[in-house]
Amino acid sequence: MKSNVLNVLIVAAVPTVLVAAAKSQDAGNTSAQSHSQETGKDPHKCAMQMQSRGDAAMGFSQTKTTHHFILMKDGGMIRVEANDPKDAESRDEIRMHLAHIAKSFAAGDFDIPMFVHDQVPPGVPLMQTKKNEIRYRFEETQNGGQVVITSSDEAALSAIHDFLAFQIREHQTGDSTAAP
Repeated sequence: MKSNVLNVLIVAAVPTVLVAAAKSQDAGNTSAQSHSQETGKDPHKCAMQMQSRGDAAMGFSQTKTTHHFILMKDGGMIRVEANDPKDAESRDEIRMHLAHIAKSFAAGDFDIPMFVHDQVPPGVPLMQTKKNEIRYRFEETQNGGQVVITSSDEAALSAIHDFLAFQIREHQTGDSTAAP
């Protein structure tokens, strides 16, 4: 019994430790190039590692869901949907994660994307500095949810667009990286 409790405590602590380690290791890295290009590592292996970190950090399967990152004139949007409309478990996990992300980002906490991408995504430092100039709103969608990010501050908008364009490239979503 004590062994099971200890195992649960250890497993629960691992994501926090991994996020802290990734943040510490890559706090100064703000390059817009993909991690695989920067390090000369195998892009396929880096993508698989990112997907694995995404599964752990987001709480849902990256292969059962689809991410989209949309750049808009007043900011942008992060949208995640369960691929199968009958997959209520993924839908609910997406909603829980994105509601958490909206609150975390509003507080200037970008630990999850830093962990998932194993680096500080472009735009994050300025989004943290300008956190009071940026609004994050979670909305449910039929098969998941979205975080709508808005600002009227030009520097914040540029940082938001840099952050979302990086996500598009890293997740290979095919969404447009052109600023509106």
